[in-house]
Amino acid sequence: MEMPYESTGRTRQKQRTRDALLAAARALLSEGQTPTVEQTADAAGISRTTAYRYFPNQKTLLLAAAPVIDRPSLLPPDAPADAASRLDMVIAGQIEILRTWEPQLRAALRLSLDQEPTTPPDDRPVLRQGRAIAWIQEALEPLAASHPHIDRRRLAIAIRAGCGIEAWIWMIDIAGVPRDEAAAIMRQSALALLAAAVAEPDQ
Repeated sequence: MEMPYESTGRTRQKQRTRDALLAAARALLSEGQTPTVEQTADAAGISRTTAYRYFPNQKTLLLAAAPVIDRPSLLPPDAPADAASRLDMVIAGQIEILRTWEPQLRAALRLSLDQEPTTPPDDRPVLRQGRAIAWIQEALEPLAASHPHIDRRRLAIAIRAGCGIEAWIWMIDIAGVPRDEAAAIMRQSALALLAAAVAEPDQ
């Protein structure tokens, strides 16, 4: 098996170089650019030849620059017991992630759209790993006792469809909605979907 360049010899120095390249890539992303390896190397003051040893193409660079959001939950330890309050907390947390990492998530979305369906999970951009659905499902757990007829995963997917980076970009770029209003719409939409599901009679 071929070893990554930065994992052999002078690993600390190589890690610093890699970190500098990623910092430069993220800075360029924050400016609205989709940086190439060459642009990133120039911005970091590192030779292009060296940069290509770490990131052989733009895809690997942007994938590495994407945020690593590995939080198992967006709920606090003392989370409320009712599904609506829990869901609002999760959506608020997800919106904060969107605000913090918007440039990187935009780039990750572009990568996500280019991925083949057979791409292994570990090689997928963060958007393709379904973390948000798990967060929302956790918020909906009280429904298991109060409304067992509701398909919580299906509801979580419906909610996720309206509160991810895709919807965020559409509201901001296409609908021209200010970010604060987009955040309010996402929270309102999520709670409306929950209310509609709860209101449906058990059949």
